[in-house]
Amino acid sequence: MQKPSIIVKDLVVKTQDNSVLDGISFSLRSTEHLAIFGNSGSGKTALAKALAGRIHYNGKVSFDSGSEKTRVEMVEQRYSFKNLCGISEFYYQQRFNSFDSEDAPTVYEELVKASSKDSKQGNNIDNTLAILGIEQLKNSPLIQLSSGEHKRFQLAKALVNPPQVLLLDTPYTGLDVASVQELNQILDAISKKGTQIILIPGTFPVPDFITSIAFLENKKLSFFGNKENYHADEFNHADENFIYNADLLPDSSETTQFGSIVEMKNIHLNYGAHTIFTGLSWEINEGEKWLLKGRNGSGKSSLLSMITGDHPQAYSNEIYLFGKRRGSGESIWDIKQKTGFISPELHAYFDKNVTCFQAIGSGFFDTIGLFKKLSTAQYNTILQWLDFLRVSHVSTKPLHSISASLQRMILLARALVKNPPLLVLDEPCQGLDQKQSTQFVSLVDSICSGTNKTLIYVSHDERNVPECIEKVFQLEKKGDQYYSIIEPATLAVA
Repeated sequence: MQKPSIIVKDLVVKTQDNSVLDGISFSLRSTEHLAIFGNSGSGKTALAKALAGRIHYNGKVSFDSGSEKTRVEMVEQRYSFKNLCGISEFYYQQRFNSFDSEDAPTVYEELVKASSKDSKQGNNIDNTLAILGIEQLKNSPLIQLSSGEHKRFQLAKALVNPPQVLLLDTPYTGLDVASVQELNQILDAISKKGTQIILIPGTFPVPDFITSIAFLENKKLSFFGNKENYHADEFNHADENFIYNADLLPDSSETTQFGSIVEMKNIHLNYGAHTIFTGLSWEINEGEKWLLKGRNGSGKSSLLSMITGDHPQAYSNEIYLFGKRRGSGESIWDIKQKTGFISPELHAYFDKNVTCFQAIGSGFFDTIGLFKKLSTAQYNTILQWLDFLRVSHVSTKPLHSISASLQRMILLARALVKNPPLLVLDEPCQGLDQKQSTQFVSLVDSICSGTNKTLIYVSHDERNVPECIEKVFQLEKKGDQYYSIIEPATLAVA
């Protein structure tokens, strides 16, 4: 009989407030690869971190790879890194500032730290980057990577010196359709070379190389077994039919005061010698609902940063926001006051030491913490949003202490709390389970359909595109040519 390579027995994980996992036991043989499922907040990430030895737990976790010590690597939802001074204090706009971004290490510098000392370091790194299709990012500061590029870098860091066991927490999040397929091919290849994979797929289908499934529910395993015996509908007991009642939306009155919301004329963006895009023009009128799409690294987040007031190069371009040209006297706060915004990057750099209530309240002032006193009306509006989104139970908890999906819901409330005329939602469902994503998309439709609310929406997942979308702005690059395609909305999402 083949000996199990991973044994987990009576695993218990607790936080200060409550128990996250209670009495988890299972074993995996060396040829088996596991996918972990469960509803939002069920403890999937906690289980992965316990297996990787990154959080405290009680119980037993043992590995047997036939060597003296099994090397276990984990690719988390987002990689935390330090600046060149050895501290981790970065701010959101820093990734758009070419001078400040130089304070962050490059892709190559971080991979040198991770690579084996006895390997041919340079060649090994170059080969890994080439396999992942990011060799052009070798000398890029980590802080300038897009969400999808960041995922590929994380995988490169894990694979530059392949471990015996590789854990991946929602690695597909933020990747376009082609990149998901490419990543599955890479994972399939390394699984055949002897690396055992434990994967949290999130809302994505189970890849072919996975052999076993675990489903977490109520702090325990409600299913563990072969992939062929797992039927998701039998184990997911969430209220799939719940839809937010638009009639109960806080401060949902229609806003109408602008004709043109965004007008960009022949804009360009570059970081040093690296051109992100050039010659782009885009006009958005009040009340229009746009989908912005393009491959990972095509410049979507950078383009949005010029609209939200975060990118300094907006001043060197001809850009009009809410009828006024950038640089004509308006402040960044004037722009932000009219814009509700969420993105994976903002989530990553948001101050997670504030409470959830304070995080939502900061949306009134467009800060990453609450530094001003709230009015009675603002205070009550926050309570309404907490109640409306059914997250009142976490209002007094620190943002960092709740699950990533609940953090996302809190920051979504932050974007909506001031009822802005423009919503810029960059991958807003990232980190949510499919039930939450479906509910949020219905919420966006409720807020935007039939109103003068203007929407710019980014999603790589066609399941999470609101029905109210009318037009598509697609970023493309072929060779050295950069261009955009404007077309009527379809279900095709890149």
